[in-house]
Amino acid sequence: MTYSIAARCPHTGQFGVAVTTSSIAVGPRCAFARTGVGAVLTQHQTDPRLGPIGLDLLEQGLGAAEVITRLTTSGDPHIERRQLAVVDSAGATAAFHGAKIWSVHGEAHCDGAVAIGNIIRTPDVPAAMIACFEARADEPLAERLVAALEAGKAAGGEWKQEKSAALLVMGEESFPLVDLRVDLDRHAIDQLRFLWDTYRPMVDMYVARALAPDTPLAGFAPPPASPSASSESR
Repeated sequence: MTYSIAARCPHTGQFGVAVTTSSIAVGPRCAFARTGVGAVLTQHQTDPRLGPIGLDLLEQGLGAAEVITRLTTSGDPHIERRQLAVVDSAGATAAFHGAKIWSVHGEAHCDGAVAIGNIIRTPDVPAAMIACFEARADEPLAERLVAALEAGKAAGGEWKQEKSAALLVMGEESFPLVDLRVDLDRHAIDQLRFLWDTYRPMVDMYVARALAPDTPLAGFAPPPASPSASSESR
């Protein structure tokens, strides 16, 4: 009951993930990315521990396929209930579908991106997501990821109503460039689109505030100075 996409932008080196599902608060459970390292998706009877473990393996220098092998051969007795996807620092991708994923599920890949889904209406949902992602190569990574979720829904989505969605993009800093979540909404993907469209013009401003807070920001005038105590007493 979840479909998602993980990707690396070849122009900026950003890593990002976008995911939606019919249960509450999908973001913190399924979507993981780390600056300069890669991205990991973990879903279908989700084990959120696999996200950080996968990122640690990527940071050690393993490629996407090697990370999938490590995660799925570590002795986890429940691994056949999991669905995973990985993008590494070179943009290579890999995915895993456990044998106990009984529902309709699938995956699709392109250079630098992988989409996966389970309990979806058609196995073509991931392919629709990747086609949309590839068609928007000139857009920022975050835009491409949100558009891919929209394409997945248009291709059939999942069997239940999508109620949560998340977008996470890591740029050059250790903190997220974009981290937007819809935790419970009957129009989760539409709401994520609204959040991203609202946040998009402010992305650079928030980075600048963190790195150089004294730098004047175009379009943002400082508040007027407070009147002095003496003037207030008059």
